[in-house]
Amino acid sequence: MTPEGLPTVFVIDDDAAVRAAIQGLLKSVGLQSESFGKPREFLSRKLPDGPSCLVLDVRLPGVNGLDFQRELAQQGFRIPIIFITGHGDIPMTVKAMKLGAVEFLTKPFRDQDLLDAINQALDRDRVARQQQSNLAELRKRYEALTAREREVIALVVSGMLNKQIASELGTSEITVKIHRGHVMRKMQAESLAELVRMAAKLELSPDKT
Repeated sequence: MTPEGLPTVFVIDDDAAVRAAIQGLLKSVGLQSESFGKPREFLSRKLPDGPSCLVLDVRLPGVNGLDFQRELAQQGFRIPIIFITGHGDIPMTVKAMKLGAVEFLTKPFRDQDLLDAINQALDRDRVARQQQSNLAELRKRYEALTAREREVIALVVSGMLNKQIASELGTSEITVKIHRGHVMRKMQAESLAELVRMAAKLELSPDKT
């Protein structure tokens, strides 16, 4: 098992020699890796907490790599993929990239090209994980708001003034100001602009509170 938090490169290729060569290359630059001969073996593996990516052969026994890429997405496996193949063509490359692949390398490829693609994929996963973490923290703050505070934040970020919000909610302007202050504090927003950005990430609107 890979130590928690360290990057992990997964390799799926039915050719044991290819798997060994890639793992040897990764080890030489200090990267942790795990390899599988069949996609199903990978599916049974719980993804680690650290950043990861997948080096995937396009042609595997019983399954097409592009179909497997789609299956991973449908099952919620959000992992950057680098395709490797001995039989690449332009339509296949375009299809893979449209589905979100980081790179499509045709064998034989240079070691450095593979390492560059892997580093790009790991960086992409780090960014995605950070964004997911930030969004989870925002959701946690939003869930701490009262029902009335949620109504207020939606109306505030829609551009309404305190007087208009008070009229909309059937309350006083002073009460709206108090709720607005609570919203800013609980959401840890330093300004209205920051609160608007937070609401956009949470996809808030007056009818979604």
